[in-house]
Amino acid sequence: MIIGVGIDVAEIDRFGAALERTPALAGRLFIDRELWLPSGERRGTASLAARFAAKEALAKALGAPAGLLWTDAEVITEDSGRPRLRVTGTVAARAEQLGVRGWHVSLSHDAGVASAVVIAEG
Repeated sequence: MIIGVGIDVAEIDRFGAALERTPALAGRLFIDRELWLPSGERRGTASLAARFAAKEALAKALGAPAGLLWTDAEVITEDSGRPRLRVTGTVAARAEQLGVRGWHVSLSHDAGVASAVVIAEG
């Protein structure tokens, strides 16, 4: 059963400018391991914008309640390259309240726009 669906887009250049203008923003939106690739290189702006879009889409799938923390949702990349969500704290509490048992997430970026779709499944 589908509990909720969320979709979001982020303009990559605008998102990158916000990160440059406000250096602490990355730490408020992402946990440290989301910022780095397995190789140790910093993740690119397009990838971070897609991850931010996923967090926005996740909030929408949960009904966009007040009080969710960005860092309580983590976008993980499996060895296969498939994105997956890990939720903790405020996000996990809301998901449990709604009966969410699993997540589906899709990320994309092209033509200057990053997008994400999240499905919360019960």
